[in-house]
Amino acid sequence: QVQLVESGGGSVQAGGSLRLSCTVSGTNLSSQCMAWFRQAPGKEREWVTVISSAGVTSSSDSVKGRFAISRDIAKNTLYLQMNSLKPEDTAMYYCAAASRPWCYTSSSHFGYWGQGTQVSVSS
Repeated sequence: QVQLVESGGGSVQAGGSLRLSCTVSGTNLSSQCMAWFRQAPGKEREWVTVISSAGVTSSSDSVKGRFAISRDIAKNTLYLQMNSLKPEDTAMYYCAAASRPWCYTSSSHFGYWGQGTQVSVSS
């Protein structure tokens, strides 16, 4: 059974940094597309960044240059380094795994989700 467990969320002031972690069990994260999504109150879930099985990454325009996705294959753990945080980054952040090695940015591409970790950025 595939399980994804996020950690590392919290409250931070604008301009600060956080690193989220997603511990993966039941599958090998290097064999499939992995992603981070986020959902703010009253808004739809949106993709943040993805990494394919080959290690190719892509990020949404709203976080490009500030956020970076990475993975530790030996630890089977996915990371999201978030720098220069803004109040509009406030959201619940979710780790997601697809059943395919390639990536799409639609949430429907991902069959496995973590429970989420809250990130709050104050001005």
